[in-house]
Amino acid sequence: MSKHFKYLPSNERKKILLICDDIRVHSGVATVAKEMVLHTAQHFNWVQIAGAIKHPDKGKRFDLSSDTNKESGLDDSSVMLYPVDGYGDPDLIRQIIKLEKPDALFIITDPRYFTWLFQIENEIRKTLPIIYLNIWDDYPAPLYNKSFYESCDALLAISKQTKNINKIVLGEKAESKLIKYIPHGLNSKMYFPIDRNSEEMNDLRKSIFGDREVDFLMFFNSRNIRRKQIPDAMMAFRMFLDTLPKEKADKCAFLLHTEVTSDHGTDLEAIRELLFEEKYPDAIYFSTSKVSAKELNLLYNLADVQILLTSNEGWGLTLTEAMLAGTPFIANVTGGMQDQMRFEYDMDEGPGVKKGEWIDFDEDFPSNHLGTYKKHGEWAFPVFPTSRSLQGSPQTPYIWDDRCTAEDAATQIRKVYKLSPEERDEKGKKGREWALGDEAGFTAVKMSNRIIEAIDELFDTWEPREKYELIDTDINTKNTQTHSLIY
Repeated sequence: MSKHFKYLPSNERKKILLICDDIRVHSGVATVAKEMVLHTAQHFNWVQIAGAIKHPDKGKRFDLSSDTNKESGLDDSSVMLYPVDGYGDPDLIRQIIKLEKPDALFIITDPRYFTWLFQIENEIRKTLPIIYLNIWDDYPAPLYNKSFYESCDALLAISKQTKNINKIVLGEKAESKLIKYIPHGLNSKMYFPIDRNSEEMNDLRKSIFGDREVDFLMFFNSRNIRRKQIPDAMMAFRMFLDTLPKEKADKCAFLLHTEVTSDHGTDLEAIRELLFEEKYPDAIYFSTSKVSAKELNLLYNLADVQILLTSNEGWGLTLTEAMLAGTPFIANVTGGMQDQMRFEYDMDEGPGVKKGEWIDFDEDFPSNHLGTYKKHGEWAFPVFPTSRSLQGSPQTPYIWDDRCTAEDAATQIRKVYKLSPEERDEKGKKGREWALGDEAGFTAVKMSNRIIEAIDELFDTWEPREKYELIDTDINTKNTQTHSLIY
């Protein structure tokens, strides 16, 4: 439980209505939202419209307070959940607002998933403010999102780049909005370094590789979708192997924790056969089963380096997991992944900006993808994009596809390989220390404290709202079921 903010009795807390992925599932959004709920439960009561899937429990109401108490250390938390298909509809949100009487509406995900909500935003904002945690935006500045941003009273941005985009899109109206930088945070007790020679690590190594000797392991953990550029990471690994003597290459492996085949990505087995089967048949390992956070932490610790070459990434939560586990990473210099690399100014840039400080973004300097600043955290091995193509869809009319080359990624893999195991561990240790510190604060507690501060600041300026009227609804709260936080 967060100790920084004063505990409030349940009857004195503001109630927040949350709309995002069901906090019981295992998506990135759900993981972050769950940590936020758990670590703010001493300050806010929560109600969730739990969506993002074809929901088997649609129409039910669940009480997650008991599980929240166990995990947060409280005895009076209040967390209610209404499962829905998708993200709900106008009638549902009207019913829940009238029934639960929340003090604010909090949204986490792409606003295009529920355009219906923004079509009735004037109705909603008569009674409660709208808070939007913006988890993904990229350049060119998405002016097509302007109406969504204008409909919100507070915009919480997960990256410095996204915060800058919010200001660019809103223009003069940015001054009337609460805009805060709140990076993602994870439970640092779930992801942490483990002795590589421990029994559990040796058991894991043997379960994956058998008696095979593996001196260097690269790890990928994310979805098999096109923008993750998984085939490029595999090609980079092949290029890296070709720089080694065969006897050393045969002691290297690449473990991919993802779907082997996906309609939204590609057939990774076919890529494996194309690139590795003839010369390096044992180089690629696939992990496809769902694993617990404990098991995932073991995989990060087993790895010598994590790789993520994804294009236009909002944050890159697996890099945070790697940092907290003490594992260095190779990543494309794009989106929120830049924050996690900690690029710093190499000269005094004027008032308030000094050499050695963590870089920020503004309209004149929207991104470091061109490598304006080279110096970065020792735990990061950045790969700068070399091409930009303009992509789009009806929902997202335009966005840069900023790709790095497999050749440049292979160069970074070789840099990590040439380090001793002790040097890699030391770089990973520095990444964890920085992630835990106040400057970055990529932990669940620090993220949640920042959210509490932002919401409290919003309530300080929010105009008194209209009184709720008691009306009948078709939601039966008497049929509330106690339920676990894990779905």
